Amino acid sequence: MKTLINVVAVFFISFTFLSCSSENTTPEILSLPVKRQLNYLALGDSYTIGQSVCESCRFPEQLKSGLQKSFSNNTFSLEIIATTGWTTTNLISDIATQNPQANYDFVTLLIGVNNQYQHQPFSVYEQEFPQLVSTAIKLAKGDKSKLIVVSIPDYAFTPYGKRLNATTSAAISLELEQYNTFAKNYCVQKNIEFVNITDITQQGLANPDLVASDGLHPSELAYAKFVERILPKAIPIFAN
Repeated sequence: MKTLINVVAVFFISFTFLSCSSENTTPEILSLPVKRQLNYLALGDSYTIGQSVCESCRFPEQLKSGLQKSFSNNTFSLEIIATTGWTTTNLISDIATQNPQANYDFVTLLIGVNNQYQHQPFSVYEQEFPQLVSTAIKLAKGDKSKLIVVSIPDYAFTPYGKRLNATTSAAISLELEQYNTFAKNYCVQKNIEFVNITDITQQGLANPDLVASDGLHPSELAYAKFVERILPKAIPIFAN
C-alpha cells in the first residue's frame, strides 16, 4: 500500500511540473514574431518591366522596397511577367505559357498601351482586360482584394509625343482616356482597387525629369510618384 502511495505521489508531482513547464513556455512561443515570405506578381508591358530605366528603378521594384520597409519582419519576393510591346493578347498568352502557381499575396496589373499604339480594335481590350483581371485574381489566391490595377500612362506628353502632329497627339490622349475609363469603370463595378497615375505622366513635357532617357517611357522619378499612390493601397492588403 505504501508503495502504491509513493507511485501516485511521484506521478502527481511529475504531472504538476510538466503542466507548469508548459504554461511557462507557451507565451514565449506565441510572442515570437511571425516571419513570412510574401509573393508579389507584377503583370504588364514596358511600363512594368521598366523600359529604359535601371532594374531597381521600375515601379514594381520600388513598390517592393516600400513594402519591405513597411513590413520589415517579412521577406518580399517579386516576379514580373511583362515585356516591352506586349498587348493584352500577348500577356494572356505568356501567362498561359508560364502557368504560374496561384500563390501570390499581391498582384498588380498595368496593360493596354500597346493595344492603342498598335491601333487594335478597342473591342479587343473590352474582351481581354476582364479576362486578365480574372486571371490576376486567380493568381492572387482567388482574392480580388489582393489585386491593384494601375492606369495606363499617357505617352503623348513626352518628347516622342511632342514630335507628332497636334492632331495625332490629341488622339493618343483621347484614346488612352477611353481605355482607362473602361478599366476604371470595370474595377469599380467589380470592387477592385484601381489607381490612377496617368495625370503624373501628363506632366512629362512640363517636367522632363519624369521621362526616361529614351524620350518615351517614365523615368525613375515618375515611377517613384506611381509608388507614392500605389503603396498606401497595397499596405492594407498585408496588414489584414
